[in-house]
Amino acid sequence: QVQLVESGGGLVQAGASLRLSCAYSRGTFSRYAMAWFRQAPGMEREFLAFITWNGGTTFYADSVQGRFTISRDNTKNTVHLQMSDLKPEDTVVYYCATGFRGSGRANPTSYDYWGQGTQVTVSS
Repeated sequence: QVQLVESGGGLVQAGASLRLSCAYSRGTFSRYAMAWFRQAPGMEREFLAFITWNGGTTFYADSVQGRFTISRDNTKNTVHLQMSDLKPEDTVVYYCATGFRGSGRANPTSYDYWGQGTQVTVSS
């Protein structure tokens, strides 16, 4: 069973930067594309960023393009989400996902495995 564990969330002020990490265990991390989503209470899970198995290609939601950067280190079984210029509306729980089944990278149902999430709170 694949396990994903997010970390790096916390409380920051508007305009600050934060780097989230997602550690992958069990299985061959380097075989899988990875993605980041976020979800506010009562809302659908929102796609943020996607990275291919070798890190060669990335995709971003328009809402975070230019502010967020996804990267991965296959030697450490970790994927990161570098977030800059954070805004109060970025206050939600962030999730990493893997097990992408090959269609609809922005669709949460396209992923088989999820972490437990990490809370990011941005104060104004």
